[in-house]
Amino acid sequence: MRKFIFLIILFLGFINATKNPKIPKEMAAPINLVSHSTPSLTIPYLQKNFVGFKEALAFKESQGKYRVVNTLGYLGKYQFGASTLERFKIYNTTSFLYNPELQEQVFIAYCKVNKWILRKDITRSVGKVMDGVKITESGILAAAHLSGAGNVKKYLRSNGLKNLSDAYGSSIKSYMKNFAGYDVSFIKGDRQASI
Repeated sequence: MRKFIFLIILFLGFINATKNPKIPKEMAAPINLVSHSTPSLTIPYLQKNFVGFKEALAFKESQGKYRVVNTLGYLGKYQFGASTLERFKIYNTTSFLYNPELQEQVFIAYCKVNKWILRKDITRSVGKVMDGVKITESGILAAAHLSGAGNVKKYLRSNGLKNLSDAYGSSIKSYMKNFAGYDVSFIKGDRQASI
């Protein structure tokens, strides 16, 4: 019983200690914290250039983390499959996961290959609207990263009717929409791009 009374007294003491003290009226006036000497604040954001494109795509794929392996076995910051890595003569996936520079090189090379494969479809389709989505070059490259260049060709040539999704529910259409409008002119199509 003593403990109980002690705890009640202690509790009531805390309540009284945390009550707002009476502030004199002259001190209660609002304070203007904004002054002319405040330095300007620059808020970082991704630009609509190639760096912005690859970082936005990486965030969607892996939250930008280099050492991530998903439940389907896709690897790294850009979630590459083993067959894509083998195309670039990369066979040691552990080594790949621990090499950020290599992951960036593979991403650029893969974009070059996809751009070459899709070059005619890019020319024919950019600027069109399919199923409510304006087709852009960056949207096409992002969708190719998701589902492969062949499936993007099917999507574009069917006017958006063959809209495939991956195992997690991400669709070609959603990538076309979410990654539209980035300047990816830095990437030149190259059928034989390598690391």
